[in-house]
Amino acid sequence: MPAPILFLNRFYAPDHSATAQILTDLAVDLAAQGHDVTVIASRAIYGQDQGLLPSAETLDGVKVRRVPTPATRRGMAGRIAAYLFYLLFAPIAAARIARRGTILVVKTDPPLLSVPLALVARMRGAVLIPWLQDLYPEVAVAYGMGIARGPIGHVLMRLRDMSLRRATRVVAIGNLMADRVARAGIPRDRIAVIPNWSNDAEIVPLVAHSPGLRAAWDIPGDAFVLAYSGNLGRAHEYDTLLGAATALRARSDIVFLFVGGGHMSQQLAAEVAARKLTNFRFVPYQPREKLSESLATGNAHWISLRPEFEGLIVPSKVFGVCAAGRAVVAVCAPDGELPRLIVPAGAGVAVAPGDSAALAQAIEALAADRPRTASMGRAARALLDGGYTRTHAFQRWLHLLDAASGDTAAQ
Repeated sequence: MPAPILFLNRFYAPDHSATAQILTDLAVDLAAQGHDVTVIASRAIYGQDQGLLPSAETLDGVKVRRVPTPATRRGMAGRIAAYLFYLLFAPIAAARIARRGTILVVKTDPPLLSVPLALVARMRGAVLIPWLQDLYPEVAVAYGMGIARGPIGHVLMRLRDMSLRRATRVVAIGNLMADRVARAGIPRDRIAVIPNWSNDAEIVPLVAHSPGLRAAWDIPGDAFVLAYSGNLGRAHEYDTLLGAATALRARSDIVFLFVGGGHMSQQLAAEVAARKLTNFRFVPYQPREKLSESLATGNAHWISLRPEFEGLIVPSKVFGVCAAGRAVVAVCAPDGELPRLIVPAGAGVAVAPGDSAALAQAIEALAADRPRTASMGRAARALLDGGYTRTHAFQRWLHLLDAASGDTAAQ
């Protein structure tokens, strides 16, 4: 009989945030294969400052238990309260549910959640597996938060590293993140690299570039479109793109499409307006069922990451672009996670942040040679199908969980 699995993350279905979708996929797949799966989440929906989900329900065979959550989460004080409520009540709920041999898979929302759960695992004789989506407090340092650089940050890092050393396995979502975890003193044989995934069974390559959406969004049918889909946050960088778009402002046949939102998207839109650029289109998030059509609107997709975040965050949206069979234009450190992935596979091009001239030249080259760009898109889908699908990730998780169960049985 497989060991019970207890997942911890602030958000879960019906929430549609990225961490919730990934966790929901894995939990549902495991439950479908007969595993006893429970999720401890909050009662909040990501991005909503009011309203609460049920405290307990079963969804697709997964038992969902939601801990007390502030009914109103407006402003900074409300968001902090929501974090603290989960940090307090989720370990208590885990301690009540977990038994000897239970596998605790702990994500990183909120940050440092593995610290109290390491104590729960030790107290209950459970197996701890931190599932790292990012690395705090290093991310806070990269954001420029001064408090994270001082004694408080040092203490938090030591506590985090202590929890990782007590874990049976640690899951990183990228190779550079795994390198950072190893430098924290975690043996390599206890670190598993399992990238996040896209909904690749439903996101399929479309030959046409969604003429209906292009018409609705005032994009010429024959234009070359460099698209972006999803959240644009503070770890991303848009100055390089803005410089390239400014250099190409006279090219009416090249359009920059932004589909989504995020903290930095409003700043980008304001900069575009200030420069009076007419080659941008901004549209809101699209429904998940229209994702294939939305992603197909672009001839290529732009993805960025500030160099100081390499190994701390992995821009996993690349797998959605690959699923759609579109070329990737990565504005990242030349030796970063994305260039290492896409360039050898012939799935796209990489440009160093700050080099707007090189980015403009790369965009012009892709626009001038549409067959080459389409070939990159096919290579992107082949890259995904060769080892980065949801099925591949699920098989890696099954292997990891089986090994963790074996470690427990041997104790």
